[in-house]
Amino acid sequence: MPKLRCLVLLSGRGSNLATMITARDSGRLPLDICAVISNRRAAPGLEIARQADIPAIFVDPLSYPERQSYDRQLAQLIREWQPELILLAGFMRILGAELVNAYRSRMINLHPSLLPKYTGLDTYKRALAAGDSHYGASIHFVTPELDAGALIGQAVLAIEPGDTAEIMASRLQPVEHQLLVASLELFSRHTVELIDDMLHIDGKLHKKPLLLAADGRLISAGYFNQRS
Repeated sequence: MPKLRCLVLLSGRGSNLATMITARDSGRLPLDICAVISNRRAAPGLEIARQADIPAIFVDPLSYPERQSYDRQLAQLIREWQPELILLAGFMRILGAELVNAYRSRMINLHPSLLPKYTGLDTYKRALAAGDSHYGASIHFVTPELDAGALIGQAVLAIEPGDTAEIMASRLQPVEHQLLVASLELFSRHTVELIDDMLHIDGKLHKKPLLLAADGRLISAGYFNQRS
């Protein structure tokens, strides 16, 4: 089976990248991680990439006079690596519309909330303040509007008595990793497209995201467990 050529943008620890590498090396994912790009020189995720012999590139925002020129440099790098899919995995920088629109249907983001709730930052604290019963993570297509693209998949957890934002983040992380691997597997084994700003899989419209329970058990739709 051909490998899915994926480029990763990140700003931090790189735990999602490490999960991808493990899934690739175990044979779970037919994945070619062609490059990792960060806007932070000291991002630990860059070192994870280097240790796995993946090209690790730092693009310094301070070297560019404004957002558009930084985005143009990112676009040039992306063109050079020719990825089939671009993953934003904790990339703490908003991309401009020109770059995003150039890769519609090929750029996805992992966000720590049950979108459309709580776009942006401090998602756990906002869920607690609202008295929500559940929280989770979402994989969605990237569009010019922040965290507003069509949902691909979500992982759902219950908010428990005594929870804090830190506890919630720690409990979500392994489930978030399951969601990421399942989503990448979906892209590697099926045709996943953004058509008229809606999710289509193998030509079929999906109006709701695919869902995973806390233990990775599928609770809606069938694609995450399929093999081809």
